[in-house]
Amino acid sequence: MKSDFTLAFNEIVETRALPKEVVLDALAQALVSAYRRDSNISSSQRVEAHIDPTGQSQIFLEKEVTDIVNSEQTEVLLEAAREFFPEVEIGDMVMMPVKTKASFGRIAAQTAKQVILQRIREAERESLYEEFVEREGDLVSGTVQSVTSGAITLSLGRAEAIMPRNQQIPGERYRHHDKVRAFVMEVKKNSRGPQIVVSRAHKNMLRRLLEYEVPEVYNGQVEIKNIAREAGHRSKIAVAALQEGVDPVGACVGMRGIRIQNIVKELSDEKIDVIEWNPDPAIFIAKALSPARVSDMLLEEDFDTGRTATVIVPDDQLSLAIGREGQNARLAAKLTGWRIDIKSVSEAAQEAFAVLDQPPLLELQQQQQDLVAEVLRIMEKKASNRPVQPEEYRVLTDFVKVAERRLLDVREEARADRRAQMDLVRDLVPDRAFQMQIKELELDDDINRALSRVDNVGDLMIRMLVDEPGLGQTLKQGGAGDDAMEAIRYALDDLVILSRDEPQPEPDAEVEAEAEAVAEAVVEPEPEPAPMPPGLVGESLADVVAEDAADEVPEAEAEAEIEALPAFVEPEPEPAPAPEPVAQVEPAPAAPAAVEPEPEPDPVGEVAPAQQPESTPAEWSAADGFDDYDDDDLDEEAQERERKKAKRKRRQLIFDEERGEVVARRRRKGSRKRDEWDDYLD
Repeated sequence: MKSDFTLAFNEIVETRALPKEVVLDALAQALVSAYRRDSNISSSQRVEAHIDPTGQSQIFLEKEVTDIVNSEQTEVLLEAAREFFPEVEIGDMVMMPVKTKASFGRIAAQTAKQVILQRIREAERESLYEEFVEREGDLVSGTVQSVTSGAITLSLGRAEAIMPRNQQIPGERYRHHDKVRAFVMEVKKNSRGPQIVVSRAHKNMLRRLLEYEVPEVYNGQVEIKNIAREAGHRSKIAVAALQEGVDPVGACVGMRGIRIQNIVKELSDEKIDVIEWNPDPAIFIAKALSPARVSDMLLEEDFDTGRTATVIVPDDQLSLAIGREGQNARLAAKLTGWRIDIKSVSEAAQEAFAVLDQPPLLELQQQQQDLVAEVLRIMEKKASNRPVQPEEYRVLTDFVKVAERRLLDVREEARADRRAQMDLVRDLVPDRAFQMQIKELELDDDINRALSRVDNVGDLMIRMLVDEPGLGQTLKQGGAGDDAMEAIRYALDDLVILSRDEPQPEPDAEVEAEAEAVAEAVVEPEPEPAPMPPGLVGESLADVVAEDAADEVPEAEAEAEIEALPAFVEPEPEPAPAPEPVAQVEPAPAAPAAVEPEPEPDPVGEVAPAQQPESTPAEWSAADGFDDYDDDDLDEEAQERERKKAKRKRRQLIFDEERGEVVARRRRKGSRKRDEWDDYLD
């Protein structure tokens, strides 16, 4: 005969649909909580409870093995501990069984009840989540429990699901206790249980219905390539056979359409077109536009508009190809992934006649004069509302095919030229730019949407350099604002500046030597200073320095002069009294080879540098007012050299297309109120 514990235990397991181990663990945790509350056990002391399926329980308490017991709750004698653990020693921690009362107190029992309920609820929520997360992407059947303006609540048995308004089929009406079949879109964890979102408007619901109704789809003999759906109105399905001898369209439709009719009824009489997939885009697009007939089709891929298919249809098939409110063309574009432009034969002929006198079609007018004259007669006949025979429509179709092919060839040549220009510029763009996504530029959302066809930052930089007008047209067609181009320029400039501010690794000696050689080849050497005029020999060195200081030197040249100076320049002593004027003076000796040439002086007032007398540090201190001279001054000079060397690293060598040579560009100081970067420096 089963005990009360076994009966209660089995009832909880069955009603809550929980594993036995989960319920036993909840009961054990409840016993531990009740024992701690009843015996006033510290939370730092370890307590365990073991329960067997028959209902027998035992509580174990962690104790320290000692030779003298001062507290029975925390200590145990060595002899008593060795009865359960023969190898223990004094000082070890063991889990000893303890004797409990027949029943706990009221507060301890209430604590145990709360722990059991909490543990069971948590386990039940986790079990529900694990159950429905496996069914995500599958169909479920539920009962309408409540209907509101924003959503519908479905009862799935042990759980509830929500169907938002945008996931409902337009035109459907739901009442209480209606049986509804829905597609599980998403399952989220929540404190109150799993949050299940279902849908009847999702295109994958149509995929699951086909798998249930068509055995060939379920077994893998027929593959569903793509689905384009407008819930409640019309859907198009592209299918392909994976097994030879299987008709994919016939398998999905079924005998007398019985299979597809079951799906149509489930989706409230939604129209479904089943189309055979074809690897040739032209054939696939023509089938996707069914039931309309297609006369001709032109396929082209452009940088700005993407993949575009220009479809020519007879005049009586134009409305059928477009569909009500453009529905047929819109679904065909979604199904194939191509942008579809539909034209009638008459419309295409009129557009060709408008450019007949231009070079692409000028040769056609000269080579096929009879065809052009016949087309002109048919167009005049149609303009006067006279009936046009089918043979005449075929003549128009032939003319349109020839004209559209020639116009397409011209556009392809222009795209080939643009592609060649982009390939030339591609080497100038850093490789790291092609690994960066457009979102890393932190542009506005409308600009990111307009640039959806641009793969990465590197391609965007190439478009900015080669095809800026085309990029602007793409932004305009994508709905970006008028300042989109300016925002992209600023984002790319900031990207370059930030990349230069980042710490760069030390370059190799060979790379640095090559860069210096390129810089020396680009910068023209300054000419040697002309000999000093004889009449200026008597001027003092102070007058010459003051005269040179009066001529303002541009800041960029001044910094270049500072960088060109040697690592340490000795201060000059007070100049000696100027000698008496003489008729002729020998030119000053040339500067050492290690010193860069001085900048070109003004034509008037040129003075040759005077020969500096040798002096000692003591003389410098007395003459120039230096207080002292020690190793600290040398350290400061070394730091200054390192700072100037770091500044030189911030220069950028780029290729100037207008000049046809490599030029150096560097960043300016913040005090200069112009653009962030200097103009190109020769």
